[in-house]
Amino acid sequence: MNRTEEFEELRPLLFAIAYRILGSVSEAEDAVQESWLRWEASPAEPRSARAFLSAVVTRVSIDVLRSARVRREAYVGPWFPEPLLTDPYEDPERSAELADSLSMAALVLLERLTPLERAVFVLREVFGFGFPEIASSVERSEAACRQLAVRARRHVDAGRPRFEADRKVRDELAERFFDAFREGDVDGLQELLAADVAMVGDSGGKAPQFARRIVGAANVARVFAALVPQFAQVGVVVERRRINGQPGAVLRDENGKVVSTMVLDILDGRIQAIRSVLNPDKLAHMGPVADAWALKRDAIARRPRPDGES
Repeated sequence: MNRTEEFEELRPLLFAIAYRILGSVSEAEDAVQESWLRWEASPAEPRSARAFLSAVVTRVSIDVLRSARVRREAYVGPWFPEPLLTDPYEDPERSAELADSLSMAALVLLERLTPLERAVFVLREVFGFGFPEIASSVERSEAACRQLAVRARRHVDAGRPRFEADRKVRDELAERFFDAFREGDVDGLQELLAADVAMVGDSGGKAPQFARRIVGAANVARVFAALVPQFAQVGVVVERRRINGQPGAVLRDENGKVVSTMVLDILDGRIQAIRSVLNPDKLAHMGPVADAWALKRDAIARRPRPDGES
């Protein structure tokens, strides 16, 4: 197997590591590409391509995250990771860890960690790397990496999100939710929402949104029901998809362009949180992105007016 073949075989793992460290599809893809360039240019013949490339993509991701943290501190409104429709890496022995680490709630939680803590946590807790490999990847001693892992685990355990374990239950509830959404059924929506459900949107100040945060089943149900006629007026459709491993949907305009994504956190038979990504910069990797501001103007222009009003 030549270097190109080795790299392509490991590409899914490298992307999976980078995405969990960075929370960005585009930055993770760039980190993987940079890893290829360093791999191609290296005169060394490492004993393990997996160990070498995992270390490279981890170091690149740490550097990118350090600069990204500065930008995120000045981000307008709530920050969510870029939505991921499919995780390219699979490992049956670590399927639970991979799934749990992919959710938006989990990735938002990892934002509390320092870049080094986050990298060590991802390598150890998600992918099961040994401490000698981790130490080489982050260029710290094994003892230091063990301390970083303990601190990271303590932070994560304090706020670790919980989800409905039964995937079938989650999918059935999500289907009922989107059916009620399409019908504008306020009572049907409210029945599926937890009393303290929160709906939060990430627009980055670059797209219109319902509100930064709406709390309470009645409030959230009314907002969703009110959106139905607006979407109908401009041809927006709701496409059911699994996003970051959780039930969700991609909203598209009449030309198939992406308007936003929506993810549902489900536990104990109720929807606990609804997270929407509307920032067009975070949707570009999914295909052509709609002009949400133009859609809003179009919806306002088409809104029925009272009789006699011009």
